[in-house]
Parts: sequence; structure tokens; C-alpha cells
Amino acid sequence: MRTLSAHSPHLSNLQMELLKLYSTNVQESDLMEIKKILGSYFANKAIKEADACWDENNLSNDVMDNWLESHE
Repeated sequence: MRTLSAHSPHLSNLQMELLKLYSTNVQESDLMEIKKILGSYFANKAIKEADACWDENNLSNDVMDNWLESHE
């Protein structure tokens, strides 16, 4: 098996790890499960960041409603 260069300017560290995994001929059902896991991971990470921003800026549903009304 050929090793992947860690110096590739076009691939991220995540892409490199996934390429290593995919070179093992993962079954299609496993690939779908991995995609779901990755999607959930990044969605949860975004939710945590949004929650932190919400808390840091003392946002509330009333503030969001006001923003929505002001952009109609």
C-alpha cells in the first residue's frame, strides 16, 4: 500500500485520515454510517458554537422575533 504524503497542500488532515480509511475498501453500509456520524459530529459542534454565542450575547426568543420582524 502506498503511503499518503503528509505534505499535500490540497488535502486537510481530515481528508488525509479519511483517505487512509477508504483505502481499506469499506462496505457501502459502513460508508453510509460513517457519513451519518460525521454529519452528526459537525452538526453538534455547530449547535454548541451557536449556543455559546447565544449565551455570550444574552440572546432570547424575543430578540430573535424582533430581528425577524425588522427584516420583513
